[in-house]
Amino acid sequence: MRILGTPLGWILHFCYSFVQNYGLALIMFTILTRLILLPLSIKQQKGMVKMAMFRPKMEEIQKKYAKNPTKMNEELSNLYAREGYNPLSGCLPTLIQFPILFGLIDVIYNPLTHLLRINAATINSAIEIAKTVLGEDGMSRYSSEMSVIRAVSLDPGAFGTVGGDFVSQIQNFDFTFFGMDLGVTPTIALNIFLLIPILSGISSFCMSYLSVKNNPTSVDGTAAANNTMLVMMPLMSVWISFQVPAGVGIYWLLSNFFMVAQQFVLGKLYNPREMAEKAKAELEAQREQERQEKIEARREAKEKQAERNRQAAEAAKTAKKGRKPVKVEEETLVDLAEEDEIDDKALTQKEINRMKLAAARRRDAERYGDEYVEVEDSDLE
Repeated sequence: MRILGTPLGWILHFCYSFVQNYGLALIMFTILTRLILLPLSIKQQKGMVKMAMFRPKMEEIQKKYAKNPTKMNEELSNLYAREGYNPLSGCLPTLIQFPILFGLIDVIYNPLTHLLRINAATINSAIEIAKTVLGEDGMSRYSSEMSVIRAVSLDPGAFGTVGGDFVSQIQNFDFTFFGMDLGVTPTIALNIFLLIPILSGISSFCMSYLSVKNNPTSVDGTAAANNTMLVMMPLMSVWISFQVPAGVGIYWLLSNFFMVAQQFVLGKLYNPREMAEKAKAELEAQREQERQEKIEARREAKEKQAERNRQAAEAAKTAKKGRKPVKVEEETLVDLAEEDEIDDKALTQKEINRMKLAAARRRDAERYGDEYVEVEDSDLE
């Protein structure tokens, strides 16, 4: 955790140098952290909006391939690729919280190193003196530096050999927040520290509730997952707050409250539920338009077929009278023959074959730029 704690320690030291109070420094640190993570949170929210907009297409695929999971996953992957969406991208803002949390634990457990910037040799000497003041059993198993602070408050004279202004630095170090020692780990005991886990759970519930409220549910089990999150996230926040020093719990609590405010604002600017409803309405409108276009296409096809039938009938009469045949598509003659619109008495099979061959020659002449050659009787033998 020292690797994670070192950069965070510099940030917290910067904040503490301004306010000279650890609790206020934590508030500044939380605000800076949320500002740094804000672009990721906005990207996460936009990703949720994008997913909400093509969710109707997802549900179509899930319904269509409900009995073929392999094909369903393949089609969903293709959909994600077309939409440029990564289902795991929304996890980053949440996952990045944990390195910050672990780094902050190191910062709070080692305030002499990270906040007061005391060198390692001086700290090691102070730890050995603290063991004589508190005894081996009196030393904190989590933080030797916190034990040094407590030992200095009990017997500052014992640290006279450390040198410099070490004792005055420790005595002037304000490690409290509204009277609470932020190095103490909350317990079940009825005291002010118990408020930290309780408020952490409440703030986490509010954050989860806003997230569920803004996100559309679907038939793929998201609703059940959301309900689980409403329970698990607050419980996890309470558990974490009981496992770490009060300073970490304060950060977690403040971070949750800032997240609630952030989600409320982002929910107004980029609301996935509203975008999902809009996308669903647009999809239904598109389907209706496609249905109308198909109806119009069938109507136009019938009108064109009727015109071809009329031309074919006219061509048949012209051929019967011995005049130059009118250009008629072969498909039209076939359609007319199937529909019995050419009377055998009006047009013989030989004349039908002549017209078909003439139409084919005209098409070839038009397509390849050749000269059209009239059909002779010999061509029909």
